[in-house]
Amino acid sequence: MKVALVHDWLTGMRGGEKVLERLCARFPDAPIYTLVHEPGSVSDVIEAHDIRTSFVQNMPARHAYRWYLPLFPLAVRGLDLGEFDLVISSSHCAVKAVRTRQDAKHLCYCHTPMRYAWDRFDDYFSPSRVGWMKHLLIRPTIAWLRQWDRATAGRVDAFVANSGYVAGRIKRYYERDSSVISPPVDTDYFVPDRDSADDFYLMVSALNPYKRVGAAIEAFTKMNRRLVVVGDGPDRAQLEDARGPSVELLGRVDDATLLNLYQRCRGFVLPNVEDAGIAPIEAMACGRPALVLAAGGAPEAVIDGVTGVHMQDTGLAGICEAVDRAEALTFNTEKIRAHAEHYSVRAFDRQISDFIDRELPTPSVGEPSP
Repeated sequence: MKVALVHDWLTGMRGGEKVLERLCARFPDAPIYTLVHEPGSVSDVIEAHDIRTSFVQNMPARHAYRWYLPLFPLAVRGLDLGEFDLVISSSHCAVKAVRTRQDAKHLCYCHTPMRYAWDRFDDYFSPSRVGWMKHLLIRPTIAWLRQWDRATAGRVDAFVANSGYVAGRIKRYYERDSSVISPPVDTDYFVPDRDSADDFYLMVSALNPYKRVGAAIEAFTKMNRRLVVVGDGPDRAQLEDARGPSVELLGRVDDATLLNLYQRCRGFVLPNVEDAGIAPIEAMACGRPALVLAAGGAPEAVIDGVTGVHMQDTGLAGICEAVDRAEALTFNTEKIRAHAEHYSVRAFDRQISDFIDRELPTPSVGEPSP
């Protein structure tokens, strides 16, 4: 059986790439098809595969690949997967639309339907972010892309969603059912430290408007409580100007530093809607409670009052109330850690293997049906 993996782009290690990494371990000989690859930007496990790119790889200003979004349908169409019996796409943008051989099987691990085409357009393309001219020019393109995204969902034989929240979005936008398999967390690496917690709260996030980092900074500045923010992005300069003395922005950090921050923080803060949310589970694997917005996929992994707190809104009052409530509770490190183990790499590998085996046709893949 010939297997191919497909991923939107390989430009850094985020949640989607951690899923791809486990698929690479499951299929070590499978080539990876992707729109753009920045060599060295992903793990050695992924880089060891035969990586095949689209024509976007050779476009000018390749690092600004997101602005080639209108060309992605054409780039996806150009990926030739005709030789493969099983295609597994890891998609949050366009590659779930790849064309496969008629008798092949296409399974899609969907991190989310294309956010900017459906319900988050203004988060990405508001006039304040891109200017009025680009905003007006891209709106009809996104409307066309939305139609294309819905129409090509039929090329997938079976969907996996990374959360119940995303399963709902797949049903709403694609009118398709999906199985839910949470993304993997390396609970062998993210482990508790027996030392007592420090007095700071932690955020790990891209510094973009829809991540609500500014709201968290405002809340912690008002409360005069320590907040450490890990991550980088276009809003960093603005957030530096807005932060009070109790807030620290570290930018990107290495894995060892991140582990140490998880282990020492008083709690992890996530005040925005996430499709799934790996970082709160990494914090819980270190025995620390997660304070997450009671919307999206993140609260599915957090037991309110036991492994963390569900905040009721992303405003100043909601964040402050969640922190006050968390500090009034007594959390059990062992219980938090035990709950995080449900999201381990081993659990993911078992579930994804069971799903693939269940969905493969009989007779074996590649043989024509009678």
